[in-house]
Amino acid sequence: MRIVIVATGDVALPTWDWLEGSGHEILALVTQPDKPAGRRLLLTPPAIKLRALAAQAPVLQPESLRTRNAIDTVTALQPDVIIVMAYGQILTSRFLEIPRIACINLHASLLPRFRGAACIQAAINHGDLESGISVMHMVRALDAGDVILQKKITISSTETGATLHDRLAELAPLALAESLEQLEIGNAQRNPQDPSQVTYIGKLLRDDGLLDWNMSAESLERRIRAYHSWPGTFTHMASGGRLKIFPFTKVVSASDLTPGQTQMSSEGLVVGCGVGALLLDEVQAEGGKRMPAIAFAHGQRNEVRFLIGQN
Repeated sequence: MRIVIVATGDVALPTWDWLEGSGHEILALVTQPDKPAGRRLLLTPPAIKLRALAAQAPVLQPESLRTRNAIDTVTALQPDVIIVMAYGQILTSRFLEIPRIACINLHASLLPRFRGAACIQAAINHGDLESGISVMHMVRALDAGDVILQKKITISSTETGATLHDRLAELAPLALAESLEQLEIGNAQRNPQDPSQVTYIGKLLRDDGLLDWNMSAESLERRIRAYHSWPGTFTHMASGGRLKIFPFTKVVSASDLTPGQTQMSSEGLVVGCGVGALLLDEVQAEGGKRMPAIAFAHGQRNEVRFLIGQN
């Protein structure tokens, strides 16, 4: 089939690689414009753009797919199917009507759970035991289309946002291959999403990684894993400055510690939470190096206290 892929995020890279060798004809990649990145704010292309250029595939980078010029350009390609994954823009009804067969989306959650941007982190953060890839027919509403199929994986007790991202990225081509087979022969399923089960999760910003020590130790342990490596987690120290917190922390009992209070134990640095406590593994102070939490505490003369939230 003749395919246009609309994608920006790295989660779509294995899907691009599979499409290259699938026998389907890739008409073009539509991706976001190059953006400044890094400390020097150098103009940097999405990684998927580099894959497309290496394959000598046409690359389109409109500022918006809402414009008449962008819609006319994609329409002229006469795609059978448009595949959308982690693109980062809401598409118009006019755009969704372009392909001859369907416009489909690969979404990294088990819809209708976790519609929205930060679905991978949300599954870990909420303690879900499963996640997966949902392939759906696209509609104007956010992630609300009928589901063609889903592929599921188990979330391990040591899963991080980074590892789950990569596992779901590798799962996506399997879900896509089966979906394209169904679309090609005209028997793709249309399973409506249950409105009573819908949940939403918005885009994460860097400051969302601030830890609130009033939360339970179990919730914070999941959040530290979920937000690694984006947006990361951190706390404010009473002595000033931010301290990054890295996986893997361990839930322990320390009933005598108030939220944000720390103490040294035989295992390392423990911090009190709303319920229970966390044994920290690795930390990094502003301007410093990543190091074991116990080494950091010794460097602070064991006088470490974390502020609760932004207080």
